[in-house]
Amino acid sequence: MFAMLVSAQVKPGIEVLRDNGFKQLQGKRVGLVTNPSGIDNNLKSTVDILNEARGVQLVALYGPEHGVRGNAHAGDAVSSGVDPKTGIKVHSLFGKTHKPTPEMLAGIDVLVYDIQDIGCRSYTFCSTMGVCMEACAECGVEFMVLDRPNPLGGNKVEGCLVEPGYTSFVSKFAIPYVYGLTPGELARYLNEEGLTTSKAKLTVIPMEGWTREMKFRDTGMPWVLPSPQIPTPESAFFYPLSGIIGELYIFNTGIGYTLPFQLFTATWADADRVCDAMNALHLPGLNFRPINVKPFFVTSVDVNQEKKEVHGVQTYITDVDAANLTLTQFYFLQVMHELYPDVKIFEQNPKRYNMFDKVCGSKEIRERFTRRYRVEDIADYWNKDNESFKARSSRYYLY
Repeated sequence: MFAMLVSAQVKPGIEVLRDNGFKQLQGKRVGLVTNPSGIDNNLKSTVDILNEARGVQLVALYGPEHGVRGNAHAGDAVSSGVDPKTGIKVHSLFGKTHKPTPEMLAGIDVLVYDIQDIGCRSYTFCSTMGVCMEACAECGVEFMVLDRPNPLGGNKVEGCLVEPGYTSFVSKFAIPYVYGLTPGELARYLNEEGLTTSKAKLTVIPMEGWTREMKFRDTGMPWVLPSPQIPTPESAFFYPLSGIIGELYIFNTGIGYTLPFQLFTATWADADRVCDAMNALHLPGLNFRPINVKPFFVTSVDVNQEKKEVHGVQTYITDVDAANLTLTQFYFLQVMHELYPDVKIFEQNPKRYNMFDKVCGSKEIRERFTRRYRVEDIADYWNKDNESFKARSSRYYLY
C-alpha cells in the first residue's frame, strides 16, 4: 500500500470508484480512454488500477492527442499498438480517426473516460470525450466518466458558442470557449442537451470534496501535465489567455520557452513600450512586465522558423476570477496595432483565418475586430452567450 504523497482534499472519480469496489464495472469488459493525467492521488495510473481491479476486465485502451502514456507531441498522430506495461491493445483516437469505430469498440461493454482537462473547448480532450459518447451510443456500449476538477473552477464562462460552419476538433460542440464545467458535468450537458449525434447510456462517477470555487491548487491533488505545454495547474489559466492568437503564427506566446502561453512577444516589438501600454489599460486581475527572450526551440507557431530573440510582455494573473482571460489577447492585438500601425497583423498570414475562426467559433470576432482593432467592438459579441449558458448548464451541476 502506498503512503499518501499529498494531503488531498478532493478524491477524483477513480478513487471513488475504487472505494466502492468498482461496483459499476463488475463483470464487464472495459475500454479506457486516458493519458498520464488519469491518476489517483498517489500518482498511480488509472490504467494500472483498472487492470488490477478484481472483477473488472480491462481489454482495450484508447489514446487521445499525446497518447495513453503521453509520448506524442501536440498535433502528432497517435499510433495504435500495444501498451508495453500491460500488454493491452491501444487504439488511436488522434490519427486517421478521432472517433472510435465499431471495430474498435467490439468486445467491450463500457468505455471509461479519465483525463484531466483544463476547461477550454479548443483543448481537444473534451472533443474526444464527446465523440466517444457518440460512438458508444451508436454501438450500444455504455459510457462512464471518472470525474476530475476544472482547474479554472466551476464558475468562469467566457466566449461565444460555436456557430454553424465553424465546427472542428478545436470547436466540436456549441459551448463557450471557457465553459465552467467538470468533464462529468460537460458529458451530462452534451448528452442531455442533444449536442451529440446520439444519446449515450452515461454514468458519471463524481469526485468527493470538490466545490465550484476551487482552483486546482485548492484540491491538494497532484498535477500530472495532460500535455507537454500545460506543465502546471496555472497553465490552464494561461492557455485561454493567449491560445487564440497563437493560431495566427505571428506572435510567440511562450511556446518554445519555459513560460508556455504566458508571453505576448514578437521579433519587431519593444518590450518596454508594449509593457507600458498593456499596464495602462488597467485590466482587472492582470499585470505585465517587459521580457526579452530567445526561444530554446521552434515550432510551426513560432514567429520565424529560427530561434530569434522576441520582445514583449510576460503576463501575471493576480486574480483569475476578476480577469477576462480570453479577451486579454485581443487587448494585446489592440496595443500592437496602436504602437505599430504599419504592421498589418491579420494580413501577414491570411491562410490562418480559417483556423483562427474555428478556434473562436465564429468569423464575427475576426471581422468585427479588424475593422478598428478595438476590443470594445467584439466584447459584447464574445460574451453574449455567457449568462444563458450558465443558466442552462447549471441543471447538470454535480457540485
